[in-house]
Parts: sequence; C-alpha cells; structure tokens
Amino acid sequence: MKYIVWISRIIVGVLFIISGLIKLNDPLGFSFKLEEYFSPGVLDLPFLVPMALGISIFVVIVEVLLGVMLLMGFKPKLTVWSLLAMIVFFTFLTFYSAYFNKVTDCGCFGDAVKLTPWESFTKDVILLVFILVLFYGRKYITPLFKDKLNWIIGGIALVACGWFAYHVLNHLPSVDFRPYKIGANIEEGMSVPEGAPQPVYEYAWRFKVNGADQIVVTNGDYPSVDGEFVDVETTLLQEGYEPPIHDFTIEQEGQDYAADLLEEDKLVMVIAYDLTKSHHNAFAGVAEMAKKAMAKGYRVIGMSASSNQMANELKKQYGLDFEFYFTDETTLKTIVRSNPGILVLQRGTIQQKVHYNDIDKLTF
Repeated sequence: MKYIVWISRIIVGVLFIISGLIKLNDPLGFSFKLEEYFSPGVLDLPFLVPMALGISIFVVIVEVLLGVMLLMGFKPKLTVWSLLAMIVFFTFLTFYSAYFNKVTDCGCFGDAVKLTPWESFTKDVILLVFILVLFYGRKYITPLFKDKLNWIIGGIALVACGWFAYHVLNHLPSVDFRPYKIGANIEEGMSVPEGAPQPVYEYAWRFKVNGADQIVVTNGDYPSVDGEFVDVETTLLQEGYEPPIHDFTIEQEGQDYAADLLEEDKLVMVIAYDLTKSHHNAFAGVAEMAKKAMAKGYRVIGMSASSNQMANELKKQYGLDFEFYFTDETTLKTIVRSNPGILVLQRGTIQQKVHYNDIDKLTF
C-alpha cells in the first residue's frame, strides 16, 4: 500500500501542478470558461459571472499549491481532503457537461490540451481513483522536509503564483497556446488541408410502407424505398478535420472584408471585444499609436463585437482616426487576452501582439 500511495502521490501532485500552471498562464481565458459554466444554459448562476476572474485565479493557485503540498507531504490531512473535495466537484461538473452536452471543452488544461467532455470526465474519474488511494492511505504520506522548510516552500509557491497571475493579467500569457500566436498566419489557420478527414454521418430514414414504419440506414444516399417519406435522423459517427481558426470575419454592414484586409502588407488591428468592458483610459495611448502607425504606412482598423454607436462615441471621445469592424466576441477574446489589445500583421501573419499596457513596446 505504501508504494501505491507514493505512485498516486506523484501522479496527482504533478498533474495538479501542471494543470494549475497552464491555467495560471492564462487566468483570463479560464475565467471566460467559468462564465460559460455560470451561464443560464449550464449551471444558471449568473450572479457569479462578475466574480469569474477572481474565482479563476483563486482556483488555479489552490490547484498548484495542493500539488506542491502533496509532493512535500505537508499538511497531508488538509491536502487530501481538499483534493478530494475539488475532484468530486469537477467530476460532477464534467459529467454534467458531457451528459447534457453543455460545455464542449472543460478548460482543464487551458488551450494547451483540448479534451472532449467525455475525455474530461474520464480524466477526472481516473484522478478520483488515485485521490481515493491517497485518502485511505494518507497515513503513508510523510513530509519530505522539516515543518519550517515546508512553510517556506509553500509561502514561496504562493507568492510566485500570485506574482505570475499579476504579470500575465497586466501583459499577456507567457506562453500562447492559441492559433493566433505570434508567427501564425490567420488565412492558413482557416484553411483545410487537402486529404483532411471528412465528417462521417449515418442517416436513419423513416418511411411509411403499407401502413407500417420502415427505417433504412445509409451513409448519405437517399434510399430507394417504395413508400412515403416521414423523416430522417442524422448521427455524427466521426468528426472531420476542423481548422484551428474558424468563425473569423471582419464585417462592416454585413459584408466580410477579412480576405482583403489579410492581404494588407502593413495592418494594425485594435481588438476590443466589448467596448463597455474595455479599459477606456488605454484608448488615449491607442490613438497615439495609430497616428504613428499610419505615418509609417500602416492601415489601422478596430475590431469589436459592440455596436456602431458605441464605436463612434469612442472614436469621438479619444480621437481615434480609424474605422471599426464587427467580429464575433468569442473570436476576439481568443485572439488576444486584453481589452483593448493590439496586433501587427503582414499579409495575415501576426508579427506583434501586445497588451494595452505594452503599447510602447510596438515597433513600426
């Protein structure tokens, strides 16, 4: 039992630290995922939406600290009970999401590793088994260091996590796992490679034949049946290739200008997914940046999911000398974890990407 506990201790501790650090690298992204869980269509807890960012930071720091404490063998009773409570809650959450098909990606490993709802639930069940081993064998979890050193290491881990969260929130994630990272070409990210897997569907056709129902199953062709067609039920058997970038448009008055704008040799995008939630003080710096960029021959555009009226009011207030286009809010949140944030592109390839706190670091 002692060796089984040690193996479980290492697996659970390392996994919690890795999972926590990946989410701590992008707490804003994890908060967006929590907002999805809190929405009326899922858990229906709208009062928690304004607290999503704070909850996300707290959860991921606790996740990392529990992993560190488990590996050190520090406060084993508190650690194991906390791990058990956390994994029971997340197992319920992933099962609920999978069974009712509510949230398609749990965000357990941020954007680094995408898991389907049932994969997330399976992962949590396996972790639950390991944590139950730790729970019943907690007497074998002994400290690696003296109590004072354990406190020091735990304190350092807490301070380091807090500093890291502060840093990435005021700049950008240290590691960008999203398809809009620097060096990525947006048009290439939207394309489907030749020979890519296609989705496979099964069709159950129902006909009335001599007064009775008859079901004929095909993979797409309309069956030759001497009867009256009633309906058809479609089942996805195998998902096809989905490009990493989809739902990307740059619209104005219902027309998509993405293809033309991504051909621009010098393009600056000012991303502000929701102008009501933007840090408006940053737009004074955005206006100065836009003037410098345009003087160097760059085309500058704004991209937002807000209304034209709000965009026009903002332009007037801060003297923004560029047009705003409409883009899906989720897409904008994915592009850059800053509201506003700035991208510099050359023929669709992202050359620079900065938080509004780092506008002065842009080079033209």
